[in-house]
Amino acid sequence: MTIQHNKVVAMHYSVSDANGNELDSSFGAEPLVFIHGTGSLISGLEQALTGKQAGDKFTIAIAAADAYGERHDELTQSVPRALFEGMDVAVGMRFRAAGPDGHEQSVIVLDVTEDEVVVDGNHPLSGIDLTFEVEILVVRDATADELAHGHAHGMDGHSGHD
Repeated sequence: MTIQHNKVVAMHYSVSDANGNELDSSFGAEPLVFIHGTGSLISGLEQALTGKQAGDKFTIAIAAADAYGERHDELTQSVPRALFEGMDVAVGMRFRAAGPDGHEQSVIVLDVTEDEVVVDGNHPLSGIDLTFEVEILVVRDATADELAHGHAHGMDGHSGHD
């Protein structure tokens, strides 16, 4: 069975940046299990998986634009410290905030001064080309419950909700 829309996929992966620094890996842990074609993966990886099958192992380089997108300088801004009144704000903290278009977005604190807090709304991996090492473990049909819930219920389809 090949990977295509609405198939459940279980896979191991490791992801590295252009300098070979490993950023994340599922090897030696639980595999990533998802329904293919539902937007749960970055577009470049999802495209690379289409047509693969259980047992396939491959390496794929994915440009930033097809991963977490390019960096946008306008998403980094200084905001008044007063907006965080009563909070002990520190570098590295993450918050949900209203973006320029009014939609909520995640931001990370880059700097804190007495008067200002510098936040960045870019994804931490934006602007970074990524390389994935992938091993496909399972490809199967999604159950009706999985499709209704919008996510996989484990490798066998039985680890879901009650």
